[in-house]
Amino acid sequence: MRGLFLLFTLLCVGPVQAELSYDLQPRRIAEGTWLLEGSTDNFAASNGGDIVNVAFIETDAGVVVIDSGPSKRYGEALRQVIAKVTGKPVERLLLTHHHPDHVLGNQAFADVPIFALAGTRTLLEEQGNAMAENMYRLVGDWMRGTEVVLPNRVAEAGVMEVGGHRLRLLELHGHTGADLAILDEKTGVLFAGDIVFYQRALTTPNSPGLQVWLDDIETLRKLPWRLVVPGHGPLASDEQPFVQMRDYLGWLDSVMRAGVAEGADMNDLLRTPIPERFAKVSLSRYELVRSITHLYPSYERAALSRLDE
Repeated sequence: MRGLFLLFTLLCVGPVQAELSYDLQPRRIAEGTWLLEGSTDNFAASNGGDIVNVAFIETDAGVVVIDSGPSKRYGEALRQVIAKVTGKPVERLLLTHHHPDHVLGNQAFADVPIFALAGTRTLLEEQGNAMAENMYRLVGDWMRGTEVVLPNRVAEAGVMEVGGHRLRLLELHGHTGADLAILDEKTGVLFAGDIVFYQRALTTPNSPGLQVWLDDIETLRKLPWRLVVPGHGPLASDEQPFVQMRDYLGWLDSVMRAGVAEGADMNDLLRTPIPERFAKVSLSRYELVRSITHLYPSYERAALSRLDE
């Protein structure tokens, strides 16, 4: 009878436990450089929050990791993959910004230097626990044991030399106010973080303004890159991610400026039709609603300020 009970338990529990294993598949995209490409869907229990692009670079001094993923479980799986692929220790972790899908794997890297912009540390300190709690609600048991671990080193704009790789660090602002992009000058791979979304609608909860973001896009476009790794979406070897970002940001800005000029309230704008050219961009309707909710009040305030003047 006990054997039958154990068999029944395994049959019931086994598939559930299997679902809680991240099937990370690193893809070599350049010399010593691997990409783990996340889904372009939204956070869900079905994907464990694995919606982000994470990467690692094998150098003579060890492995440089770019972002740690959405959970402790993801970070641990990432370290296992790195060890299997490179056989080298992790030398440091670079965080592109403070959003949970990029940093909640930090626990798995608590024994190595974790670099981030000063502003990123501040934002993570202020918002990290609330974001982690929200992730628990969104993806459930995938988050078990996950806690916020703050960066312990400050990344500054300039060149970071690591094991024969010159990593050009850029301090940008459009997505969160503190956004790190990294160009590996040895391979020409640009890790754009969430300054670039490609074939996936961008998110705006912390954006200081769309014009700031447009300026960042132009800064990245002018760099001597060969490959672009967006924060979300497929790898690219041409300018299409920048073209799509400029187009989308410009359209989003025009929607809200027109709304203010016409005296539209937020509910009017939430029903704005999605242009055909963005119809196949993942989550375009969902993120449009969120972006208008986040940003439209600032457009209205700016218009009122002009009237007061």
